[in-house]
Amino acid sequence: MSSTNPFEAYIPPKVWSPATPSGGAFASINRPIAGATHEQELPVGKHPLQLYSLGTPNGQKVTILLEELLDAGHAGAEYDAWLIKINEGAQFGSGFVGVNPNSKIPALLDRSGSTPVRVFESGSILVYLAEKFGAFLPTDPAARAETFNWLMWQMGSAPFVGGGFGHFYAYAPEKLEYPINRYAMETKRQLDVLDRLLAERRFVAGDEYSIADMAIWPWYGCLVLGELYDAGEFLAVHQYQQVRRWADEVGARRGVQRGRKVNRVRGKPEEQVLERHDAADLD
Repeated sequence: MSSTNPFEAYIPPKVWSPATPSGGAFASINRPIAGATHEQELPVGKHPLQLYSLGTPNGQKVTILLEELLDAGHAGAEYDAWLIKINEGAQFGSGFVGVNPNSKIPALLDRSGSTPVRVFESGSILVYLAEKFGAFLPTDPAARAETFNWLMWQMGSAPFVGGGFGHFYAYAPEKLEYPINRYAMETKRQLDVLDRLLAERRFVAGDEYSIADMAIWPWYGCLVLGELYDAGEFLAVHQYQQVRRWADEVGARRGVQRGRKVNRVRGKPEEQVLERHDAADLD
C-alpha cells in the first residue's frame, strides 16, 4: 500500500505495479516497458551526421564535442541536430526507438558510409566521434586509459546527481528528507573527488583537454556554476574552488559555448537554438 503521509512507513506490496501515478516532473511519460508507442519517422538533414537530442547535460556532451571538432578544423563533423521533446514522449516514436532502443537522448546516426551506423548512449557517442576524427582522445595507452577512467566515472556517477539529487531536490512532487540527504551527500562526495583531482592537474584526464572534460562539464561544471537545480547554495558549491577554476576555463571555450546552445529549450532566448543545421544557426 502507499501513503500520502511522507513520514509514515511505506510497506511494499508483494508484487509492484504502476497503478499509482508517481507524480513529479516527467511522470506522464514514465512507464515500465520499452518499445515504441507510436509511428513517427525521424527527419534527415543534409549532413552525414544526424543527431537527435535535447539540450540537457547528456545532450550537451555531444554537441560540445561536435562544435569543438569543427573549431579544430574537422569539416566532416558538420551535423544536423534535431530536437527531441522528451516531455512529449518523442523518444518513444518508432524512428527514434530504431536508433536507440533505450529511448534516451542523445542518439546519433552516421550516414557517411554505405550503411548508416547508429550510436547511442552519450559516452559511446563521444568515443565514436573522437575515434572517427582522431581528436580529443589520446593515443598513448596510459593517457587513453586515464581518459576512459574519468569518462566512465561520469557515466556511473552522474545518475546519482541527476536521477538522485536533482530528482528529489527539484522535481519530486514533495520534499523528502531522507533521499535529499542521501543524494546530497553523494553529490558533495563526487565534487570533492573532482576538486582533489583538479588540484593536481589542469584538466580532468591530465594536461590535455579531452572528451572526459566534455562529459563531466555539463553536469559538474554547471553544478558549481549554479546552473543546475538552483542548488548552488544548498550544496555550498563555493567550497570546490578547483572545480570552479576548471569549470570557468572549460566554459569559456568557443566550442562549449556554441555546443551548449544546441537543442536547448531553457534559459535566455539567445541561448536557445532549437535545431542546428548549419554553423550560421549559432551565430
